[in-house]
Amino acid sequence: MTTARALTGVALLAVAASLAGGGAWALQNAPQQPPPAQLPPAAPAAPSAPVAPSTATPAPVPVQIAPAPTPAPQSETPKPADAPPAKPEEPAKRARASVAIIQALDKVTTETMRFEAPVGQPIRYKTLVFTVRACETTTPDEDAPDQVAYVTVDTQPKALPGRVAPPGRQIYKGWMYANSPGLNPLEHPVYDAWLIACKTSAPEAPAASR
Repeated sequence: MTTARALTGVALLAVAASLAGGGAWALQNAPQQPPPAQLPPAAPAAPSAPVAPSTATPAPVPVQIAPAPTPAPQSETPKPADAPPAKPEEPAKRARASVAIIQALDKVTTETMRFEAPVGQPIRYKTLVFTVRACETTTPDEDAPDQVAYVTVDTQPKALPGRVAPPGRQIYKGWMYANSPGLNPLEHPVYDAWLIACKTSAPEAPAASR
């Protein structure tokens, strides 16, 4: 009995050694596998964008508008029925003079003569006859202060002894200006004349007739 147990143990050891030797031979003759490839290091993750704060518009709050107060009716003051209408302001009137002072020039002889012509009275200067219709001074509200005279001038030669004077012919009609003698001048080939001033007194001496 003891010998049988010993033989059984030896057999078991032999089987175990055989198995151990076969396993070692299998591991030695097994094909060699290449080592695993090394992967590159992973790139760092990009930082995440900051999240913008919420800009949600709050819902509008309804506002109640109070109605405007109704104005109280105003009592109309009755106008008096007998009130006269307002009169428009009258424009300023020009000061009128009774005499015009005129200066005449003979272009041929260069002779000058200053004489006074009462308003409405014809005054002769050589072959010219001056009649002043009005002589006035401008008002302060006008553009420029001046003295003006409305004059008519006729040409009429003198009558020869024993003969009738020839009829006259008007050569000028209009306003003459003392401060602007060239504004509306007398146009004549021989004579020239212009206004000097207006005055209210009578002429100092009768105009000479030549």
